Amino acid sequence: MLRALALNCTLKPSPSESSGDLLAQQVLDALEPYGVEGEIVRVVDFDVKPGVDADMGDGDEWPGIREKVMAADILVFATPTWMGHMSSVAQRVLERLDAELSETDDEGRPILAGKVAVVAVVGNEDGAHAIIADAYQGLGDVGFSIPSQGGVYWNGEAMHTTDYKDLPETPEKVASTTQTLARHAAHVAKVLAEQPYPAP
Repeated sequence: MLRALALNCTLKPSPSESSGDLLAQQVLDALEPYGVEGEIVRVVDFDVKPGVDADMGDGDEWPGIREKVMAADILVFATPTWMGHMSSVAQRVLERLDAELSETDDEGRPILAGKVAVVAVVGNEDGAHAIIADAYQGLGDVGFSIPSQGGVYWNGEAMHTTDYKDLPETPEKVASTTQTLARHAAHVAKVLAEQPYPAP
């Protein structure tokens, strides 16, 4: 059984409804038929300190989230679009993952190199393509593998207030893209589990 962890980088603390939660859950649901079980963590509910170390001390709650990242085979990086960019919470997650650049496994491979990452973006403004590109770069840089077509997004009509969670049904294009993302992510995760990257 593979495991997935969805980090919802919404700015809204629980119990507020979150479109990011909805899309992240849809990705987890799409992964389930491929033998992947998962959970969602809403990062803003935790005191994640700024910094680029694995533990910033002084009540930093990132280490607990980091443990879940390390236990997962697939990371679902979910963020809203704010002012055309990923949320500040999402940026902080990337900054904290930067600590893993210097970590290796027993055979000298980057500690995140056996894991897969996909990206989910929601918002009422343009920016999803740029956010996915930025996230891919950051996640790939710290060691995650990005599967083919590993991003899904929904952008509402410009200058309107309808949220993804308020739609009467999931748009077909979003649903089909989510299915493709899940199929490819599960495939790459299984390949990496069976055939890890070569040690240096």
